Order: sequence, then C-alpha cells, then structure tokens
Amino acid sequence: MHDHSSCPEKIPCRVYRHAGEASKAVAAEIAELIRERQSQGRKAILGLATGSTPVGVYNELVRLHKEEGLSFRDVVTFNLDEYFPMQPDELQSYVRFMHENLFDHVDVLEENVHIPDGTLADADVEEYCRRYEAMIVDAGGIDVQLLGIGRTGHIGFNEPGSGRDSRTRMITLDKMTRRDAASDFFAEENVPRRAITMGVGTILEAKKVILMAFGEGKSSVVAKAVEGEVSAIVAASFLQTHPNAQFVLDDAAADALTRRRSPWLVGPVNWDQATIRKAVMWLAQQVKKPILKLTEEDYNEEGLQDLLASQGRAYNINIEVFRDLQQTITGWPGGKPDHARRAGDSLRFGEGCFPKRVLIFSPHPDDDVISMGGTLIRLVDQGHEVHVAYQTSGNIAVFDDDAITFMDFISEFNRHFNIDPARTAEFERHIDEFVKHKQQGQVDSPEVQFIKGTIRRAEARAATRCCNIPETQLHFMDMPFYETGRVRKKPLSADDIRITVELLRKVKPHQVYAAGDLSDPHGTHRTCLTAILQACKQIERDGDEWYQQCQVWLYRGAWQEWEPHQIEMAVPLSPQELLRKRAAIFKHESQKDRALFPGNDPREFWQRAEQRNRTTAETYDKLGLAEYEAIEGFVRWKGDLDAVL
Repeated sequence: MHDHSSCPEKIPCRVYRHAGEASKAVAAEIAELIRERQSQGRKAILGLATGSTPVGVYNELVRLHKEEGLSFRDVVTFNLDEYFPMQPDELQSYVRFMHENLFDHVDVLEENVHIPDGTLADADVEEYCRRYEAMIVDAGGIDVQLLGIGRTGHIGFNEPGSGRDSRTRMITLDKMTRRDAASDFFAEENVPRRAITMGVGTILEAKKVILMAFGEGKSSVVAKAVEGEVSAIVAASFLQTHPNAQFVLDDAAADALTRRRSPWLVGPVNWDQATIRKAVMWLAQQVKKPILKLTEEDYNEEGLQDLLASQGRAYNINIEVFRDLQQTITGWPGGKPDHARRAGDSLRFGEGCFPKRVLIFSPHPDDDVISMGGTLIRLVDQGHEVHVAYQTSGNIAVFDDDAITFMDFISEFNRHFNIDPARTAEFERHIDEFVKHKQQGQVDSPEVQFIKGTIRRAEARAATRCCNIPETQLHFMDMPFYETGRVRKKPLSADDIRITVELLRKVKPHQVYAAGDLSDPHGTHRTCLTAILQACKQIERDGDEWYQQCQVWLYRGAWQEWEPHQIEMAVPLSPQELLRKRAAIFKHESQKDRALFPGNDPREFWQRAEQRNRTTAETYDKLGLAEYEAIEGFVRWKGDLDAVL
C-alpha cells in the first residue's frame, strides 16, 4: 500500500496493488469493529453493498468466521438498495446475492438482516422507505457503510441529480446504469426501470464510509469524485463533506488520480526510465506538440522543472524518449528471419528461432480477433505456427433465438438425410419447450448450453479459417470455472490451472499472448489471465527448459486500450489488414449487431476495436512518429502476479 500526503484529493484514498489485498484490509477493519462492539456488549451495525466489488470482502469475512471464529450473532445489517420489482429468489435479487455471498455462510441472525423489499405494492413503497430509515435510527445508526461506485458516480442507486439530503426512496434508474446491468439480466430490456435505494443523506449519516473501486473502468469517475467539485451530478462527490469517509482502490482504479496520472505535480518523484517516458508523453499531449518539438519552456511551464534539473537539457530527454517509443514499433511481432534482418534491427521482439510456435489465449471465443486480430493475421502470414486456445465456451452470451435457429438447421439436415428422426424430434421438442417456458435469467438446460457452446465454436473456427489457421491448431479448453450456465462463475480451481499447464506443455510456445484487459464486466478475463500466469509460474518452478525462451505478451482491446506510455510492442496495421481483422470479427455472428453482454459501450465489438486501434495510431502520429492506419499495442509480462491476485 502507498499513500501521499500532499495530493489534490479531497477524500483520503488508500491504494493497494490489487483488489484482493484491498478487500482483505477492509474485511479486517470490519472484523475489528465487530469484535470491539462484542467486547462492549453492543451490536455492530453494518451498511452493505452488492455487485462484484465487495465480493472479496465478503469472502474474507466468511473465512474469518470459519477459520478464526468471527461471530456475526451481534451484527445488524442494512443493505443499500434493491431492484424494483424483484422477487427475493430471482437470480439478480440482492437478497439472493447477499445470502449466496455472505449470510448463508455465517451465523448472522435472520431478524438482524435488512434488505429493501422489491416485492411491495407501489402504494406501500413510500411508507416502507420511511420505516427503513426509522429502523436504521432505532438500531443506533450505521457504524460502517460499504459502497461501490457506478460509472455515473452513483452510490447506492443515487443517480445523477440526487441531492445531498435525499433519503431512502424509489428511484428511476439512469440509462447508463441499466446498460451496465444488462449482462446480469441477459439484455438491457430485462433490467428493471426502478429501484429502492438509501438516499445520499442516509449514507452520509453513517459514522464511517468506505467506498471501494477496482479496475481501469472506474478510474475516471473515482478521480471526479475525489478531486472534482461537490456536485449532484456525481453523487459520490458528496463524500467530500463526510468527516470519516475514505476510498479504497486498487492500482488500476487509482490511475486517473493526479498522484498517478502526473505525480510530478504532487511532489518529488524518482525519475526512472518509465516515469521519464510517462512524463514526456504527458507533456507532449498537454501542450499538443510532437516529442521532438518540446522546449525547456514547455517543461518549466507545465511543472516539470524537476525533470530538467535531474536529467539535463530538454533536447536530450526528448531524443531518448522518442527513440524508446520508436523502438516499440515493429511489423514483425514474431521476429524476422535471418535473410530479412538489417544491421541495427532490434531483437527485442524476436529473439531466438524463426519461425516460432505462438499460442494465443482467448478468454471468450472472439477475444483473439477482436483484440489482436491484425497481429494474429500478420504472425500467420509471416510463417509462424499459430495456435489459438479458447479458454471458455462463451455459451451464456448466445441469444435463445440463435439456439432455436441452429436446432432448426440440425432438424432439417437430419430429416433430409434420414439421421435418427425420432431422437432429432425429441431434441427439437426439448429446445422449443425449454426456451418457450424459460424464466428471465433461468440457467439453460445442458442441451441448450451445448448448442450455444457449439455455435460459438463454429464461429471461432470460421474466424480463424479466414486468418488461415488450421483447425488442428485450435484448442477449446472449456475451463471448469466458467461452466455454470450463469453470469456468476465458480472460483478458479486447480483443474483450471492444470488444463492450462497441460496445453502450454503440449504446444511449448516461444511466444504466448494473453488478454490483459481486466475491465470486462464479470471478471472472466481476470480469471483467465490468473490461470495463465499461475500456470507459467508453475512451469517456471518445475524448470521446463523450453519455457526459458518463452515471452508472454498481454493484449487489450475489447474493453479498453493500453496507454501509450505503457506500450512495449506496437504492431502497425495497414488499411487492408484492418479490413481482414474486421472480416474475422464478423464471423462471430452471434455477437454481431447486438451482443448479449455488450458491457458499458453500446457500439459493436468491431467498432470499439477499430476505434481504439486508430486512436493509438493517431497518438503515435501526434507524438511525432510515422502515421499509420491503426496500431495494436502489447505489454510484456515481467513475471509478477500482482496484476491479477
């Protein structure tokens, strides 16, 4: 953990390397409060939140209960919010969420648990909300209130416009909030339009408030809430007025804070190569100049006098950073064959043999072509043996209607060729009946899951076929953590890591590519990356000789892109390669036009990917480098596990 004292932060922020470490720290604080209250013969009153952010805290509290005897018998809980209408046993219900993640695993008394009631008649809601407030007061007020933060800056469901004095009430959900929740409800149109939420005023009455935020996707709204003006547009900014509020962040969520984005504006920094590179690129973007045109005045006027004082003339700093950035660009991501090498060629990407065995891990069956399709095509065209490993089936991301269409095709085919008509008719009836009577959010039957998984496999084969990868070099891993049929997955297990280790040992790649964007809404990318990196660590510990020559590169693109100062390998794409990449993405027809899990960006995946690739190219161009149509960026994994634990 690291803290700065002289920051423009109006709310104290504790920043941890990763979410797991942060969650344990918050759980320890809550446990300390519970034990302290118990020693005084008093109850601990907790305000609780739902969503993916607090799950790590609840997991740790369950562990403390089971392994260290932490009792919840004297704990009273009040949850922030609940969708309306909502039955308590529905998959998306916060009642169900709290029981599955915490209450069912500890000794909390049912009468001490309070969660807003989504089953009320409309006419009863106002009186219920008044009673909810009264129950909090009667309990003695909330000791610690846990919060997450939405992309609109909402806390609870206090959408933009919620006033400082707002109380527990029914609220209409903002369009962005409903879009963010779409994947939980298997489409935006299924998300309830209303919710019951504690008000901003209710939250501010808690004795202590801990807002947790993890991941790159939360960084900009965290910075607005912590460093911006207090405003009803960003409800979380009202925490600036609370005497005992704090933000608990991982490195990624803290990234837009001034102390991270431009630490030289906050205090003295250690001018290592990475910080110099970041500062110079920041400066070039601030003053809208190419790197080689930056002057001493630019450095001085924008707060970088200290960099000049420690490193010397602007001219020399500019050249060093420019050359460093220039060397990230390569049209040969797998290295060059001997006959194509020129004197002075950098070997940083292509050390060792040519051609190489390359293993590209794709968390879902389309991440490979969405995020690094241009590089994949180039590796194949340049003669490397490219393997693609699809880590999960992606079956929950297929619409029911596509499953019916696929079954229609199978039935017609089987009838025409007289293939087991009775069994085919039986399957057809099952699919038709199941989908017709399926409840919103219901887990698919094994047959429907199989059909949806098969659709995605067929699309992956079609996409890689147009990239000229033989089918024998595709590996469908179907990692067990994913196969629940639900949005919520199982924890990563030894089986998942074993499957990954076995594949790595089978292919013995010289280069591995893995998804490094950890902002996907339900954490599948993070879990998949954890499995790969832990497998690599195991292989390294076991001393496998082939692994000593193996490079691991991390790509992004489906959810966000690497920042220019982070990129260590930039693969430029020609207009023609960008079109070939788009054609490969289009083969994933079940995700085309309208994806079941679009995340927080309404555009199609190919549009997002192209825009990100073009923006990276434009940034390189503005920094003074060659002008390309698009660039895919990569960062090399240095062997640490901090990013994912």
